[in-house]
Formats: sequence, C-alpha cells, structure tokens
Amino acid sequence: MSADVLMQMDGGEYAHMGKDRLKAQMLGECAFALGEIRIADGAKRASKVWLLLAYLICNRDRCIPQEELNVKLWGSEGEAAGSGVLKTTLWRVRQLLQPISEALGQEVIIRQGGAYGWNPAVALDIDAERMERLCNEAEADASSEIGLLRRAAALYAGDFLEKYSAEAWVKPISAYYYNLYLNSVIRLSELLPQESCAEEIEVLCRNALRVAPYQELLYQRLMRALMARGENEKAAEVYEEMRQRLFDDLGIQPGAESQAILRDIRSQVSVASMTVDSLRNQLNEKDPAPGALFCDYASFRLFYQAEARSASRRGDAVHVAMLSVIGRDGRELPARSLERTMEQLRTKILGGLRRGDVVSRCSASQFVVLLLQANYENSNRVCERLVRMYEQAYPRSAAQIRFTVLPLEPLPGWSPSTAAKKASWRIFAENT
Repeated sequence: MSADVLMQMDGGEYAHMGKDRLKAQMLGECAFALGEIRIADGAKRASKVWLLLAYLICNRDRCIPQEELNVKLWGSEGEAAGSGVLKTTLWRVRQLLQPISEALGQEVIIRQGGAYGWNPAVALDIDAERMERLCNEAEADASSEIGLLRRAAALYAGDFLEKYSAEAWVKPISAYYYNLYLNSVIRLSELLPQESCAEEIEVLCRNALRVAPYQELLYQRLMRALMARGENEKAAEVYEEMRQRLFDDLGIQPGAESQAILRDIRSQVSVASMTVDSLRNQLNEKDPAPGALFCDYASFRLFYQAEARSASRRGDAVHVAMLSVIGRDGRELPARSLERTMEQLRTKILGGLRRGDVVSRCSASQFVVLLLQANYENSNRVCERLVRMYEQAYPRSAAQIRFTVLPLEPLPGWSPSTAAKKASWRIFAENT
C-alpha cells in the first residue's frame, strides 16, 4: 500500500483525527502522512535511513545511546562503523523528515547528550498500534466485536516492517502483529454468518492466505464460504491448491477436518432429481489419460480400503508398491532437484502402468501404487521396469529410485482360501 492511500486506510479511520496528526504506516510499506505531506520508503532495497527511523519510532519512549544504534544498524560491525557513519545516517533521517518538521514547527528527531530519540512532543499515530487497540476493544466488547475486527483486519497491509523482516529486533514484533492479524481474521470468519456474508469471508480468507499460505484453518473457512454460495467446484479447487502447497513445501497432507470438508463437497448434488444418464455422466471420467489413475492420497486410501474389503471374496492378488527417491550418495536431494525428479518419475509411473492401477504421492519423495491383479513376482517386475524406464530416460540424474512391494492387508478376520492368495502371502513372507 502506498503512502498516497494512507489516509484512506481503515475505512476513513484517520478522518476524525485532525490534519495535524502525524500518521505512520509500518504494516507492509513504511510511510508517513501529515496533511498533504506524504513520505514513503519507495526504494526496492532496504535502507539504513528507514531502518534507523523505524527503530527510533519503536523506542520513542526513550533516547537511545549511539552505541546501541550502531549495533542495531550494523550488527557486530557497529563499533567499526563509528559515530561518523551514524551521524551521517541521522542527518539523512532529519533531511527525510524535514517537510514534516517544518510543518510542525519543531524537530522530529532530538538529541540529548550522546543519545538520540523521537521528540515526545510530536504525537504519532501508528497503524500497527491502532490494529492492536481495535483487537483489544473487540475482545472486551462482544456487541461491537464484528465491526472492530473488520477495522482491525483492514489495517493489515503486510508484515510489520516487511522490507526489514530479517532484522533480529524486527522479527518478534513482526510475529506478534502477524498472529494478531491471523487471529482477528479467524475469529471474524467464525462470527460472520456464512449464508449472508460468504463473499466477505472469501475476501478475508484469500487476503490472509497471501501472508499465511500454510494456515489450514483459513482454507477450511474459505471452502465453507464457497460452498455456502453454491460454488462447490471452486471449493474443491481450493482444497487441491491447499493440498499441493502443503505437500510440496512441507511434505504433509491436509488434516482430517479438511478431508471431511472435501467429502462434503463431493457429496453435495443438485436438489433436483437426477436421471440415470445424468448420474452416469457425472461419474464417468472426462477425457481419461492413458496409463494409471493418479489421485490425491486421501482418495488413494479410499481405493485401498475398498480393495481390502473385497479381499475376502476375490481370488486375485493385489499388491502395493512404494517407490522412493534419494540421492545417489544416499542423502536427500535438494528441494528443487527432488521436485523435478518426482515430476519426471510420476510421468514414467503413469505411462508405464495399466489403466486399472492407482497411483498417489504419499510423501515429498515417495509414490505409492496399487497394483491390481498382480502377484508378488509380477509386482516386483513392474517396479523394476519402472525404475529402468526412468534410468534410461534420465541417465545423468542425481537420483536413484528404490522400491518396496507388499501385499494388500485384508480386513481383520480374513483368511486366504485360494492357492493363489496363499502363494502370494508366502512369497512375501519369504522375501522380507
């Protein structure tokens, strides 16, 4: 958010504060506004001038010794930087704020002995602190909670001192306001009625996901809001986006609550009665690709469980194969190399299996395959062929592929009744 819109933030929150009040934006971009005066940190790179100014603002209740300022700006090199460099930086800060100092008729940055600080006579209104006040008021006033939280959430234009987030002293402050914002959005999405405020909840959650892309609860609230508007396909797309992000970046699967919402999405059908033809059209796979069926891990578990339920009455063998990717030196591959290898291996697996087989990615570096009507020896041969296909296609790959084959575990109480099944289980036992 630019300084030009600073006065419009929070739905006109500044309007009643008077034109002589100095306002500061520290959430996202750094900026100041005083009447018609606008000053913003528009540079792409971090600036020592703005970093010093931010530190003085965050500690405006005291004057700060030069030694402390040197360390905060230059770290362990602070002593080497010397007072001359600090004085030059302070001069640039004063030059930056000169239009504001002239308008107020007094210096914004003062000096007391060998220390510098923010002039206590210059009142300052900071967006981050206003957001904090609104959240505290919301917690204390249930009757106005929704309105207060709306105003608080609208103030969050980005992380606190976003450009300077790597600074050690900024990190805890940034984390505090980040959590304050997330909690306000989550609470607000809980208070707003889904039926009448679904669009507002969607905007809230999508905005929050830009700064918290791994917050599963936000995805859940977003999916529920889309479902309330009858946009089930979009809700399913949100689930897939979440699943992909969590898996690719963190190597985890969505939780039970998210999977339950996905089942709700899939179970919802039109209120009107369906014909047999329309039902068949919905169930049929559209433009099926050759090779095996690829699905998310939650769906794979359902396929597996369905096969386990059928094991007591079918005589054909079913095996599960797990293919793992590791470096040729036995160590984990770098993230980018691993992702490229997994996509290459995925293509070979899908193309090298039958249409009836089912494949899923079960971890960041592993695929799991459900091999139908294949005994233990054939399942191993299938895996060996897949590995060979990959190695022939990518002979210079830094990865090696390992696999394990095991029989599907039937439901408790099942006992093999055919020679084929007995042979399959015996072979597995002898080879493990």
